[in-house]
Amino acid sequence: MEELKPSVANSPPLTPLGFLERAATVYGDCTSIIYGTSTVYTWRETNLRCLSVASSLSSIGIKRSDVVSVLSANTPAMYELQFAVPMSGAILNNINTRLDATTVSVLLRHCESKLLFVDVFCSDLAVEAIKKLDKPPILVLIEDGEEDSADVADRSKFCYSYSVLVERGDPDFNWIRPESEWDPIVVNYTSGTTSSPKGVVHCHRGIFVMSLDSLIDWTVPKNPVYLWTLPIFHANGWCYPWAIAAVGGTNVCLRKFQAPLIHRLIRDHGVTHMCGAPVVLNMLTASQEETLKSPVHFLTAGSSPPVTVLLRAESLGFIISHGYGLTETAGVVVSCAWKPQWNRLPASNQARLKGRQGVGTVGFTKIDVVDPGSGRSVERDGATMGEIVMRGSSVMLGYLKDPLGTRKTLKNGWFFTGDVGVLHGDGYLEIKDRSKDVIITGGENVSSVEVEAVFYTHPAVNEAAVVARPDEHWGETPCAFVSLKPGLTRKPTEKEMIEYCREKMPHYMVPKTVAFLEELPKTSTGKIPKFVLKEMANKMGSTRLSRL
Repeated sequence: MEELKPSVANSPPLTPLGFLERAATVYGDCTSIIYGTSTVYTWRETNLRCLSVASSLSSIGIKRSDVVSVLSANTPAMYELQFAVPMSGAILNNINTRLDATTVSVLLRHCESKLLFVDVFCSDLAVEAIKKLDKPPILVLIEDGEEDSADVADRSKFCYSYSVLVERGDPDFNWIRPESEWDPIVVNYTSGTTSSPKGVVHCHRGIFVMSLDSLIDWTVPKNPVYLWTLPIFHANGWCYPWAIAAVGGTNVCLRKFQAPLIHRLIRDHGVTHMCGAPVVLNMLTASQEETLKSPVHFLTAGSSPPVTVLLRAESLGFIISHGYGLTETAGVVVSCAWKPQWNRLPASNQARLKGRQGVGTVGFTKIDVVDPGSGRSVERDGATMGEIVMRGSSVMLGYLKDPLGTRKTLKNGWFFTGDVGVLHGDGYLEIKDRSKDVIITGGENVSSVEVEAVFYTHPAVNEAAVVARPDEHWGETPCAFVSLKPGLTRKPTEKEMIEYCREKMPHYMVPKTVAFLEELPKTSTGKIPKFVLKEMANKMGSTRLSRL
């Protein structure tokens, strides 16, 4: 069989962009996008709009491998640009809308963006950012017919509007296919929760595999109704813009996260699927008492959802799936695959099992936890911690313009995540912390995630986050930041919270400080930025000195 080789017929480059073309053929008359009270498109219309925008980009002068950036909320235009930009041959760069102008300018300069699509509500941010650039990108304004018009201080800075690109483009445009499936399709900047932002580059092949793997692992059927509670600028919405096109789903777009609005959209549109960080799940269920009319599948990723949050969400009718992924893996690559025999366990035990991250998805190759010193796999005892490493098709190509960072992360045939975890006897992974978030007190490693889980069992606690605070004797000690549930007749004191923890964990893990906040800070993706809390803890000074 040695004469049988790859050919043009059997090895065309894999790309997720073809999902849209197929959706227009198979699901052409089905609803693709719903936004507000009057914006509705079909898959046929969405395909033609994306082709028109891609055509306009080419006519403007955007070439293959140019970077085109987008600064927008989860609007129809934001969804369309996930296809339209790479269909023009360009590399897509979604930018977090909650960054400041200085950071936005740094990212635009770093990726050498040639054109920036700007949501009307981000216009001032974009104009301020490009003032800091010697070679600013072309600005395209995305106006919003569903929201009250925002004031644009200087429209002269915008060369085009999105609607004009749609109207003037050629809907018969022959979109530009990748020459190789290894060609870059996106560059995403990490959220920077533990380090400076890095440009993560993914190829067409990786995004193709991740999109289909996401559908298989979550068992998404044809024609789902997907509510966009997860920001698309966060790792391209875990690849679901492309995945939902593959199954002809309906995308319910959403500009702002407001729990009452989300519950109304679920009811009005028959939402079947949605994603978000654990804190989003907490916010969504905190004030809701009425159960859902139909079950809604909710995929959450990152740190383990507190058991109390899981139980509350499931009692309302949410079907929770939990997984783990990073910007560097393009989406969720570890999921808590459910075993039928677990259904016979008490609800609290089931919730704890769902809190584990799980096993590698079908399309991913291998996950392991290794000792950082020796590089050997740790014992599968659920206690021995090590660094999580992985390999698979959706692992990034590398960091943009950072060969040293790429070599440090991609080495010895593995992607080193920087996350700390354990492997249980059944092979399931559980994250314990970011390597930089582990608190080392008196030589003992304390997982902030484990301490937070105890706080969430307290009936008065709404949110909790634990970081390190300097200590002149122990080096550092756990410091908890807590927000309480509204409407409490009596609020617990710091001393009472510390005593509560002492009853439920080893004493060296107990926080020496509990600080109460009205609300914990959040990033635009719903994560609690621990670097902000660490700065607050550092400003408190040494634990022992402050108590003299």
